Amino acid sequence: MKLKEKILDKIKEGRLTFKSAKAMCDMLGVRYSDRKTVAKILAELEDEGEIIKDNQGGYATPEQLGAFTGRVQGNERGFAFIIPDDKGVRDGDFFVPRRALNGAMNKDRVLAVHRRGTEDEAYVVKILERGQTRIVGTFERDKHAGYVIPDDRRFDSDVYVPLSLCGEAKPGDKVVAEITSYPKNAMVGGKIVEILGESGDFYTEELSIIRSYGLIEEFSAEVERQATEVSKQPIVAGERRDLRDLLTITIDGEDTRDIDDAVSLTRGGDRYVLGVHIADVSHYVKLNTKLDREAYARGTSVYFPDMVLPMLPKALSNGSCSLNEGEDRYAMSCFMTFDREGRKLDYSICESIINSNHRMTYTEVTGILEGDAELNKKYADVAPMIKEMERLCLKLESRRKAAGSINLDVKEAHIYVNEEGEIIIPDYERSVSHRMIEQFMVSANESVADYAFKRKAPFLYRVHEQPSPEKASTFFSFLRDLGLTPYGNVEDLQPHDFQKILKEVESQPYSAVVNRVMLRSMQKARYCEDNLGHFGLASECYCHFTSPIRRYPDLFVHRVLKKLLKGDDAGAKRLYGPIAHEAGIDTSECERRADMAERDVDDLYKVVYMQDKIGEEFDAVISGVTNFAVFAELPNTIEGIMRIEVLPKDSYAFIEEKFLLKGIKHSFKIGDPIRIRVAGCDFGNMRVEFAPVTE
Repeated sequence: MKLKEKILDKIKEGRLTFKSAKAMCDMLGVRYSDRKTVAKILAELEDEGEIIKDNQGGYATPEQLGAFTGRVQGNERGFAFIIPDDKGVRDGDFFVPRRALNGAMNKDRVLAVHRRGTEDEAYVVKILERGQTRIVGTFERDKHAGYVIPDDRRFDSDVYVPLSLCGEAKPGDKVVAEITSYPKNAMVGGKIVEILGESGDFYTEELSIIRSYGLIEEFSAEVERQATEVSKQPIVAGERRDLRDLLTITIDGEDTRDIDDAVSLTRGGDRYVLGVHIADVSHYVKLNTKLDREAYARGTSVYFPDMVLPMLPKALSNGSCSLNEGEDRYAMSCFMTFDREGRKLDYSICESIINSNHRMTYTEVTGILEGDAELNKKYADVAPMIKEMERLCLKLESRRKAAGSINLDVKEAHIYVNEEGEIIIPDYERSVSHRMIEQFMVSANESVADYAFKRKAPFLYRVHEQPSPEKASTFFSFLRDLGLTPYGNVEDLQPHDFQKILKEVESQPYSAVVNRVMLRSMQKARYCEDNLGHFGLASECYCHFTSPIRRYPDLFVHRVLKKLLKGDDAGAKRLYGPIAHEAGIDTSECERRADMAERDVDDLYKVVYMQDKIGEEFDAVISGVTNFAVFAELPNTIEGIMRIEVLPKDSYAFIEEKFLLKGIKHSFKIGDPIRIRVAGCDFGNMRVEFAPVTE
């Protein structure tokens, strides 16, 4: 047996596990002159991924060390976290000190080991895949070279660019640099591949955010051609259920262009029959076509105040897949029968053809329900149905509340640009029409998930697991400091425990902050091939079925459904079983990326919006507290930072578990009302700066 095979076998057997190179040589009786050969063999086995050197110099297999793969999430202060790939197995993320990153950087995929003797610390043993090939930042230069200072300071290196590779970039320009080298213990090397514009310019900054998240703006000519071609297919009834005579409406925002969903409601005696009709995107976008691969790569549409980066080309997203008023459209329909108390009695799913009677807005529907005479006259044919929909909505809300559903009232800014080009950020509002569509879509999503689960089909569920005991304990400590009594056991929280807390604070001034802190204590919802339930909705089985124009998981769900409706369960397992796990990971990551990009662009718009309000005073609520600053939020969701330097002079101590910055004379606690003055706008960090108004 060769020495290399012998060493590996004995490590796997456990005889050489966790032994250093010297100890192995002693145990194997290797002559001193041959010890370099052993060191070379161990290095080869490391490169091949067969063994890992632990933090104490011993060697073991990845399995013996409990090694895991994950994605690095950097921090501007140098340390990082590793988010494990197997989130369902490992609870929580792992902290990695700078010294233990082993050259890994933000977004890299790595092989890591949990450091023995610690609760949640790990060290990187191998970089499996670099996460960033391009960096967006501000260009600077000296006599010898150019440098790109990354916008994302979690990327822990400036990019060195030789003068010959700087192109026409000028100091202060926002640029895109392609990384060409990752030298050990040295600055990352790169070249300028795109000049975006002058740093600080509004549109340059927005484009920088799009580039930094690797979002795709344009479709290739081939994908556009394929979308146009399939969109021209004529509507043919065939074997589908013809619902064109069914009174059906769509309800969306005024600026919505891609209309995924339509609803209908009929009532017979004590029973309601709710129809949720969803655009049949899978009819046009077939698995493994170029169109499909492009949709998968994008994962989701991304919405900014002034533009949309769609998952599908406009020929489909705004055309043949959009449920436009008065036009025949292919759909997937879910009919649900409810009794007079809103109890679901039955459901059925079918392929269909629909023709929407009206394209309505949330504002119009709310107006009808509030008694607007003009709107009731304009929509006389559907007004009675809309009023029945409200009655059903209230019954569904009541039942869902009784089941423990957590109705978080977390404010989300609705930012838009009007016809004059002005940025508008109205105060937060959530009307009954929004709640109505939300209840109907949730009911359809549950029905579809239940159908697939009972058939044991490969599927993408929308899962939301229980809060971890650690985060729950922190949240409970925060509640006690507000004088509230937490409900439930942190080791096994139930949705109704959180629901009781929300009920207790709903009329308090700190209600919005409690909602936000509660949200932070929860796990992030994700897509998964296993049905793990949805904690927030108190649902045992849930999926996303209702938005296939803008979300790939919904398209995946539709494809599986079609197989099941045709009785081809074996075909569903053969086609979708092997790809469900990876699709869940990839689409969850696409969603996370889109959310972060949308949030960053919103922050940019908020900074621009507040620029001409510098010096003005507003009432706000403290929304966050750290050891270096206090954050406050306005009624329109704009949040500003008050650094400790602008607070009244005092000796402050940060009490993290109480969300409190406490001084001798002054204290700042999350949830407290505060009067602020807009002090400035920091475009570099996309932050609005506040100062407390003191007597």
